[in-house]
Amino acid sequence: MEIELKNTTGMQFVSKTPSGHEVIIDASPDFGGANSGPRSLELFLLGIGGCTGMDVVSILTKMKVKFDDLSIKLETERNEEHPKYFKKIHVKYIFKGKDLPMDKLERAVKLSQEKYCSASATVKGMAEVTYEIIVEEE
Repeated sequence: MEIELKNTTGMQFVSKTPSGHEVIIDASPDFGGANSGPRSLELFLLGIGGCTGMDVVSILTKMKVKFDDLSIKLETERNEEHPKYFKKIHVKYIFKGKDLPMDKLERAVKLSQEKYCSASATVKGMAEVTYEIIVEEE
């Protein structure tokens, strides 16, 4: 995969992804940006959340598990000094539904975290990645 970013003005960069989507990245005004797009690390976390989320949905679909809603929240802790990398990433999988089989939810999340999610695998070894499953009955 190859991605190119072009600096347009100030701290703003624009990129067209290999899948054809335009993405704008910018800094806050405190750091010379115009706040015209998300920050780089925000997109980084979105990549992790999206990657594992798609894995889990795909696995649960194959298991014929139906849920009403899935939200993924990522909570992080960063190094205080530069480079301010993520030391810890905690992923919360929040399912809504009725009579959801916890064993299958756990299996799907574990498969994503330990086998399929390339984004999570990329940071393991550098960051401690943990997760939990929350089920909200409807």
